Amino acid sequence: MPPGADALSPAIRLDRVTVRYHVPREVVASLKEYAIRRLAGRVEHNEFVGLREVDLVIQPGERVGVVGGNGAGKSTLLRLIARVRRPTEGRVVVRGRVAPLLELGLGFHGELTGRENVILQGTLLGLSRREVVARIPSIAAFAEIESFLDAPVRTYSTGMSARLAFAVATDVDPDVLLVDEALAVGDERFKERCHERMKHFRDRQKTFLLVSHNLPEVVETCQRAVWIADGRVMRDGPAGEVCREYKEWSRAGGAGERKT
Repeated sequence: MPPGADALSPAIRLDRVTVRYHVPREVVASLKEYAIRRLAGRVEHNEFVGLREVDLVIQPGERVGVVGGNGAGKSTLLRLIARVRRPTEGRVVVRGRVAPLLELGLGFHGELTGRENVILQGTLLGLSRREVVARIPSIAAFAEIESFLDAPVRTYSTGMSARLAFAVATDVDPDVLLVDEALAVGDERFKERCHERMKHFRDRQKTFLLVSHNLPEVVETCQRAVWIADGRVMRDGPAGEVCREYKEWSRAGGAGERKT
């Protein structure tokens, strides 16, 4: 917990949060087969723990990077904060409007047009239809898809969908922005524009969480970093220090664990 964490109402708070997944031991070929096995009591599961008794406090306006290897629990953490899933144990409290960029394009309906998807996503993020419609020109301009706005999203390239998703999430003026590797998309010019928009959020003291394997980006963008391994918080502190320790740990083959 950073110094003075109790002085303000946290934007995000996790108290002893654990997330467990149940994974079937055998591959089930179809939903019908799964239902039959389930009714017969013949479905056996292995337990996978995504997060283990995590405590975390993030104050309004903090910029926090989340680092760690694949499967460490980073994306599970963001899904909890985004209210996409609930913890198995513990409590998650998030204050304000949250805009999640967990997977760019996730939630877009391929048969709907870009315009229709913008309206759908904007209302899901808490805006009225009128508010979303008023924002469509600026969203389309940032995503650079004005000519394709009324075409079905299934006709979009991956980059176009990613640009549109980023533009929607960052145009709704969230209190908390969650970004999961989203800034890795697009050409260099679009990446630069994404960073400029992130700077705008930082200047306005918005709470910002970034999951990334790009350690220099975390150091440049964030004040603080949280290193997660095997579902546990290994280190929480200044971004430069945490990223340096994580990098050294990774180079050493991940031998030994350190928790502070």
